Amino acid sequence: MPASHQQYLEWNGDCFRKWAERIGSSTYQVVDAVLTSKRVEQQSYRSCMGLLKLADKYSVDRLEAACRKALSFTAAPSYKSIKNILDTGNDQPEKLDKEPTTGSHTEPAKSSHALTRGADYYRR
Repeated sequence: MPASHQQYLEWNGDCFRKWAERIGSSTYQVVDAVLTSKRVEQQSYRSCMGLLKLADKYSVDRLEAACRKALSFTAAPSYKSIKNILDTGNDQPEKLDKEPTTGSHTEPAKSSHALTRGADYYRR
Protein backbone atom coordinates (compact mmCIF):
# COMPACT_ATOMS: atom_id res chain seq x y z
CA MET A 1 0.00 0.00 0.00
CA PRO A 2 1.37 3.47 -0.83
CA ALA A 3 2.55 5.65 2.04
CA SER A 4 -0.25 8.16 1.42
CA HIS A 5 -2.83 5.39 1.95
CA GLN A 6 -1.25 3.83 5.02
CA GLN A 7 -2.62 6.54 7.30
CA TYR A 8 -6.13 5.19 6.70
CA LEU A 9 -5.16 1.90 8.35
CA GLU A 10 -4.91 3.71 11.70
CA TRP A 11 -8.52 4.89 11.54
CA ASN A 12 -11.19 3.01 13.46
CA GLY A 13 -14.58 3.78 14.97
CA ASP A 14 -13.25 4.12 18.51
CA CYS A 15 -10.76 6.77 17.38
CA PHE A 16 -13.55 8.87 15.86
CA ARG A 17 -15.81 8.36 18.88
CA LYS A 18 -13.09 9.53 21.30
CA TRP A 19 -12.37 12.55 19.13
CA ALA A 20 -16.06 13.44 19.00
CA GLU A 21 -16.47 12.93 22.75
CA ARG A 22 -13.80 15.59 23.36
CA ILE A 23 -15.92 18.04 21.37
CA GLY A 24 -19.24 17.28 23.07
CA SER A 25 -22.02 14.82 23.69
CA SER A 26 -24.13 15.88 20.70
CA THR A 27 -21.18 15.51 18.37
CA TYR A 28 -20.53 12.08 19.84
CA GLN A 29 -24.13 11.05 19.11
CA VAL A 30 -23.89 12.27 15.51
CA VAL A 31 -20.58 10.49 14.88
CA ASP A 32 -21.94 7.31 16.43
CA ALA A 33 -25.02 7.55 14.18
CA VAL A 34 -22.84 8.08 11.09
CA LEU A 35 -20.62 5.12 12.00
CA THR A 36 -23.59 2.81 12.43
CA SER A 37 -25.42 4.06 9.32
CA LYS A 38 -23.40 1.93 6.88
CA ARG A 39 -23.31 -1.83 6.68
CA VAL A 40 -19.50 -1.75 6.83
CA GLU A 41 -18.16 0.78 9.37
CA GLN A 42 -15.12 1.67 7.24
CA GLN A 43 -17.42 3.17 4.61
CA SER A 44 -18.34 5.98 7.00
CA TYR A 45 -14.81 7.00 8.05
CA ARG A 46 -14.50 9.81 5.50
CA SER A 47 -17.83 11.29 6.58
CA CYS A 48 -16.71 11.21 10.20
CA MET A 49 -13.37 12.80 9.33
CA GLY A 50 -15.12 15.56 7.38
CA LEU A 51 -17.60 16.13 10.17
CA LEU A 52 -14.93 16.42 12.84
CA LYS A 53 -12.77 18.66 10.64
CA LEU A 54 -15.65 21.17 10.53
CA ALA A 55 -14.51 22.17 14.02
CA ASP A 56 -11.30 23.52 12.44
CA LYS A 57 -13.18 25.63 9.89
CA TYR A 58 -15.88 26.92 12.22
CA SER A 59 -15.33 26.22 15.93
CA VAL A 60 -15.86 23.46 18.45
CA ASP A 61 -18.78 25.33 20.02
CA ARG A 62 -20.52 25.92 16.69
CA LEU A 63 -20.05 22.29 15.66
CA GLU A 64 -21.56 21.11 18.94
CA ALA A 65 -24.49 23.52 18.54
CA ALA A 66 -25.07 22.38 14.94
CA CYS A 67 -25.03 18.73 16.02
CA ARG A 68 -27.49 19.52 18.82
CA LYS A 69 -29.81 21.26 16.35
CA ALA A 70 -29.56 18.43 13.81
CA LEU A 71 -30.34 15.87 16.50
CA SER A 72 -33.50 17.80 17.32
CA PHE A 73 -34.68 17.11 13.74
CA THR A 74 -33.57 13.49 13.28
CA ALA A 75 -31.85 10.72 15.20
CA ALA A 76 -29.36 10.05 12.39
CA PRO A 77 -28.11 13.33 10.88
CA SER A 78 -25.59 13.31 8.05
CA TYR A 79 -22.44 15.29 7.30
CA LYS A 80 -24.36 17.29 4.72
CA SER A 81 -27.07 18.36 7.16
CA ILE A 82 -24.49 19.49 9.75
CA LYS A 83 -22.53 21.41 7.11
CA ASN A 84 -25.73 23.12 5.88
CA ILE A 85 -26.58 24.21 9.41
CA LEU A 86 -23.10 25.68 9.85
CA ASP A 87 -23.05 27.35 6.41
CA THR A 88 -26.39 29.07 6.95
CA GLY A 89 -25.60 30.04 10.54
CA ASN A 90 -28.65 28.26 11.95
CA ASP A 91 -26.54 26.94 14.82
CA GLN A 92 -26.23 30.40 16.35
CA PRO A 93 -29.01 31.86 18.52
CA GLU A 94 -31.08 34.53 16.84
CA LYS A 95 -29.98 38.06 17.60
CA LEU A 96 -32.80 40.49 18.16
CA ASP A 97 -32.62 43.80 16.36
CA LYS A 98 -32.73 46.56 18.95
CA GLU A 99 -33.41 49.52 16.70
CA PRO A 100 -35.08 52.50 18.32
CA THR A 101 -38.59 53.15 17.09
CA THR A 102 -39.78 56.67 16.38
CA GLY A 103 -42.99 57.52 18.20
CA SER A 104 -45.89 55.11 18.29
CA HIS A 105 -45.77 54.45 14.54
CA THR A 106 -43.44 51.71 13.43
CA GLU A 107 -42.32 51.20 9.87
CA PRO A 108 -43.57 48.02 8.24
CA ALA A 109 -40.92 45.49 7.34
CA LYS A 110 -39.60 46.00 3.84
CA SER A 111 -40.35 43.18 1.44
CA SER A 112 -37.49 41.51 -0.39
CA HIS A 113 -39.63 41.42 -3.54
CA ALA A 114 -38.99 44.37 -5.84
CA LEU A 115 -42.47 44.35 -7.43
CA THR A 116 -44.53 44.42 -4.26
CA ARG A 117 -46.22 47.77 -3.72
CA GLY A 118 -46.78 48.94 -0.20
CA ALA A 119 -49.30 51.32 1.34
CA ASP A 120 -47.08 54.32 0.53
CA TYR A 121 -47.54 53.73 -3.20
CA TYR A 122 -51.31 54.13 -3.02
CA ARG A 123 -51.32 57.30 -0.81
CA ARG A 124 -50.53 59.69 -3.65
